[in-house]
Amino acid sequence: MYYVIVWAILLVAELIYFRIADKLNIIDKPNERSSHTRITLRGGGIIFYIGALLWFVLHGFAYPWFMLALTLVAFISFVDDVHSVGQRTRLLFHFAAMLLMFYQWGLCSIGWVWIVPALIVCTGIINAYNFMDGINGITGGYSLVALGALAWANEAVVPFVESHIFLPIFYSVLVFCLFNFRRRAKCFAGDVGSVSIAFILLFLIGKLIIATGDFSWIVLLAVYGVDSVLTIIHRLMLHENIGLPHRKHLYQIMANELHVPHVAVSSLYMAVQLIVSAGRFWWPADGYLYLVLVVGLLSLVYVLFMKRYFCLVKH
Repeated sequence: MYYVIVWAILLVAELIYFRIADKLNIIDKPNERSSHTRITLRGGGIIFYIGALLWFVLHGFAYPWFMLALTLVAFISFVDDVHSVGQRTRLLFHFAAMLLMFYQWGLCSIGWVWIVPALIVCTGIINAYNFMDGINGITGGYSLVALGALAWANEAVVPFVESHIFLPIFYSVLVFCLFNFRRRAKCFAGDVGSVSIAFILLFLIGKLIIATGDFSWIVLLAVYGVDSVLTIIHRLMLHENIGLPHRKHLYQIMANELHVPHVAVSSLYMAVQLIVSAGRFWWPADGYLYLVLVVGLLSLVYVLFMKRYFCLVKH
């Protein structure tokens, strides 16, 4: 009955948001940088925050500093979805949220010499996850794989977080996928969705890394990480402003230039990350060696793909 109630609350909350977004005209209009062609409701990913909030209320208000941090990034991201917010304002909210998350992790005693680089790296991960949200199903599908791997690590490796945190968030992503992981999406995640789920995943991976003392668990985001980092490097080589929207990610070229269906591309990213994550649990040797091998192999695939198909991109 608990599972049914949680699912019902999240589904109803998403449907209510659709009514609000429709009345307030919170929509995503396609442009030359978009991978879609229809006007679609934006911000459906707010359900990720609602799922986390539901867990927070139902389970004794655990991790209050994390929840406050998530509220900050969800708030500024939703405002940005409705009305564009300046980059400095967004960064101020993100940095404040990161510091609160570091406090929840118990890292505030490590000193500013480490805090500043950690702020930059974590903010970069959040924004990279946000940039990867460009086609139907990719954010929801990839997040399901990441959450599943983290839940398994919590059971099979080390109990780094209370297990009840996963269900409401997992259900929230499933609810979103009902309306996004299809050929004609009913809604897009928006910044509020992609940033919120990225923040949640970063918090959980951080807890896992701290509990195990093994940074190689970042491999649970390896597919997104390689695509994001190498695309940034590629754009810098092309002397482009990396802060501007573009359609040069590998998944965008597949969807836009090669005309592979969005759902197929998203499913491919899910499958590759699932294989990578499963390999981390089965790998008998050093986790860092596995991380290097995975990053190297994914990077090789990326470079070979770009050498073959980047010529199709309209500059």
